[in-house]
Amino acid sequence: MRTALYPGTFDPITKGHSDIIRRACTLVDKLVIGIAINRDKGPLFSLEERVAMVEEEAEHWSRQTGCEIVAHPFENLLIDCAREVGAQMIVRGLRAVADFEYEYQMVGMNRILDDQIETVFLMAEAEHQAIASKLVKEIARLGGDVSAFVTPKVRAGLMEKFGKGAAGDL
Repeated sequence: MRTALYPGTFDPITKGHSDIIRRACTLVDKLVIGIAINRDKGPLFSLEERVAMVEEEAEHWSRQTGCEIVAHPFENLLIDCAREVGAQMIVRGLRAVADFEYEYQMVGMNRILDDQIETVFLMAEAEHQAIASKLVKEIARLGGDVSAFVTPKVRAGLMEKFGKGAAGDL
């Protein structure tokens, strides 16, 4: 069974993340979505909320692609998480050159830690290249419309977090 780990904070999960999930499912039999606990980032959504959002989105793509998708919170080294879940590869999404420079360093370190686990980069589709969870949260916080970037359920969660009542408030 080909297994991949797609790690991230997913705070919140965006349409860009979903695009990478959908495309990663064409490469593997099982996709483990590693949800980083990362207390240093101070996520807006709790771990439980992020897992629930990822599971809901994953269910849709699992049905459509036939790929088994599992949400897996982790707080250890990425390479250790990959070993834990039996992943032969780590999937990373790239949006821009700045992403590549950071990811390039990370791959080098991970290859030293375990050269049996490959990293595969998937370029974000053009319509998703500007989407970043950090920017989505900022737009939502300031009352902007985030419906182009997240699913209706995630949008509702953002509205709740930022005290926006009616659907028209965001």
